[in-house]
Amino acid sequence: MTTSTSVIELNNFSRVDGDQALSNEKHAQTFNELERKADNFVGDGQHLEAVEEVQRWNKPRANIFRLGAAFWTFIILGANDAAVGLETYYHASYTVVSLLFLSPLCGYALSAFSNDKIHHHFGQRGIAIICASCHLISYTAASLHPPFPALIVIYIFSGFGGGLADAGWNAWVANMANVNEIMGFLHAFYGLGATLSPLIATSLITKAHLPWYTFYYLMIGFSGLELVWSSLAFWKQDGKAFRASHPRPTEKSGPPFKEALLSLPAARTTWILTVFLFIYMGVEVALGGWIVEFMLRVRHASPFASGMAGTGFWLGMTIGRVVLGFVTPRIGERLSVMIYIPIAMGLELVFWLVPQFHVSAVAVALVGFFIGPLFPAAVVESMKLLPRHLHVFAIGFAAACGGGGASAFPFAVGAIAQNSDKGVQVLQPIALALLSTLFILWLCLPKVQKKDE
Repeated sequence: MTTSTSVIELNNFSRVDGDQALSNEKHAQTFNELERKADNFVGDGQHLEAVEEVQRWNKPRANIFRLGAAFWTFIILGANDAAVGLETYYHASYTVVSLLFLSPLCGYALSAFSNDKIHHHFGQRGIAIICASCHLISYTAASLHPPFPALIVIYIFSGFGGGLADAGWNAWVANMANVNEIMGFLHAFYGLGATLSPLIATSLITKAHLPWYTFYYLMIGFSGLELVWSSLAFWKQDGKAFRASHPRPTEKSGPPFKEALLSLPAARTTWILTVFLFIYMGVEVALGGWIVEFMLRVRHASPFASGMAGTGFWLGMTIGRVVLGFVTPRIGERLSVMIYIPIAMGLELVFWLVPQFHVSAVAVALVGFFIGPLFPAAVVESMKLLPRHLHVFAIGFAAACGGGGASAFPFAVGAIAQNSDKGVQVLQPIALALLSTLFILWLCLPKVQKKDE
């Protein structure tokens, strides 16, 4: 039965006398079937377009296993970004150590432009296998504590894998029902990994008196499990399955990056989202990466207490993503972000200007709580502004570039601290300026137009 025939039959059937139709069970079943078929199409009466049923976290059932794999990957991404510093072991300066934040930028840049092609040719199966393999390679090499220049090259693989996962799983989850809640949990697992990472690393170094590279033995095990779990979960999601579920409109020609990056109105949304996530990830990882050093050098706390302050920041972010993930959709993504950022700025001022360790520790944890939902909210808002066929590329590009911000800004903080009389104290005014920029960028996003879908 063709689409137009189904719709015409439904219209004709609806003219049958209601009492007579309901009295006939066969007619009622036929009506329900025709109605279901017609609901799978939208159009103006002349041009009809098939609409794919929105996936849920438990529908199809395989999504439960797949989401578990994505959550595990984000735990590893968080643990990677909050990993232990190497300043003492390599006797390196702030600037040199900061290269470890910068080197994954090359990997993220590569993933930004290869993400769509990998999806197209290999599907989500390719994303899962390549990402986990990159993690396994980089952590195995790091555990051998090679010379510092080799370590910088190794982290390029980690950045490439992280960029693919960030792009692929964000775009996938963003098309689900209850997207704010699911996205909140996805990024909460990132925060969980980032919370546990400095806690474990600090305990290994300060309590067990083990060398820093012992931490990477654990990461090898985590990434090995990631490779097996993700490969099994997404094995059937190959390139053919991806192309079938993300058809490109026939009137569109050329690769999707041209429309997403060069053609209005999509380009405006894509670039604002990209810059927003680039700066956001920079603030997040700069605070999370340098807070321990700040507490040691500026607040004169013990190594263990400083490590706990870093843990508090990531824990606050984790809780914020879960709790506010249920609040955000009720008041709207646009208004929510306009509330969260000013609150975070006020707490950042408290963190900066009140020179007491306990006040700083509480303030930075609350900063994490309120900036945590910004990434998921930005992705969800952009999904409403972009056509479906651009979701994977645009969100993937923006998320991968956001990972670049996670590399660039911590490096910049370290470089500025090295050449400033204030040292690592420069972290606070930089973070405050970046939060202000985020607020301005958010106001530049176009408004979502109400439309029938």
